[in-house]
Amino acid sequence: MSCKDNYKRVGEEAMTNLVPQGVAKNFTLTYTEAKKELGTQDSTESRVVVVLTSPLNENYDNLKFRHQIFPEGLQVDFYDEQNRKSIIKADYGIVYSATNLIDLQGNVVIESHDGKKLETSQLYWDRSQNWIFTEHGFTYTNPEDRTIMEGEGMDFNRDFTFFNAHRTFGLMTIKDE
Repeated sequence: MSCKDNYKRVGEEAMTNLVPQGVAKNFTLTYTEAKKELGTQDSTESRVVVVLTSPLNENYDNLKFRHQIFPEGLQVDFYDEQNRKSIIKADYGIVYSATNLIDLQGNVVIESHDGKKLETSQLYWDRSQNWIFTEHGFTYTNPEDRTIMEGEGMDFNRDFTFFNAHRTFGLMTIKDE
């Protein structure tokens, strides 16, 4: 009886310490993919798909709910099949490893290779579905059409070919054919 610990911990005493399994400063992750499927003896060219950079990365993949935090912000450069670059920047980011969901917060800006720009305070990206969404206010600028759209709530695919704004207002020029 005297060697057992049956004490019920409460309050601050009951909290578990969340310690990352790794901390990286000046973090850079480059994701590449091969142009064709490789066999065991093959070698081929690969292309850069994504480059993620951040001043600080805290890796909590050792916890039950695995995730990584970018507390000092991050920048993600995406390259399409034609090697055109689009950029996402945010002041703070969380990558949930188990659910393939990315939560970007604070001055989130997406700039596509063709000059389109989306600004919001928080944005979610579902990597498994290549779907991006927010319920916060946003500003979407399209220099091609010379339009500026503002609103609350939107969702779209990664390359801006499908765009669904929930509530909108702003200046938009509509071409009459």
